[in-house]
Amino acid sequence: MNQTLFHLAFPVTDIAQAKAYYVDGLGCTPGRENRNALILNLYGHQLVAHVTKEPLTPQRGIYPRHFGIIFTSEHDWEDLLARAQQRQLLFKEEPKHRFVDSPLEHRTFFLEDPFYNFMEFKYYRHPEAIFGSAEYTQIGDRL
Repeated sequence: MNQTLFHLAFPVTDIAQAKAYYVDGLGCTPGRENRNALILNLYGHQLVAHVTKEPLTPQRGIYPRHFGIIFTSEHDWEDLLARAQQRQLLFKEEPKHRFVDSPLEHRTFFLEDPFYNFMEFKYYRHPEAIFGSAEYTQIGDRL
């Protein structure tokens, strides 16, 4: 395996419900599983849903905590958007264009899983904006 992979662990309260959402809903490939954890493949990256007995509470908005994928193909972004819409996943923020006609232009939408975890899915028109364009200060919807 030559590429570096991203790993993220996050809380859930029910493995079956997590599996239904992430596998049937988002299209993740399931990996190892037991009553306390589920490994998921999200576009080649490892997510691990860990059962917690701590009460999970909704976050008021998308900031500061969320995770997601940046697609390098707009078609792939559109495919996941269509899948999420068809499976009636909960949108925390509907699809939109941010910073239109600027070097930071991108398409984005946010989903919320049954455990109040927010995920953002993006596609940048100009790939250099993913890490570069340091002369710009806009990040998300906060200036």
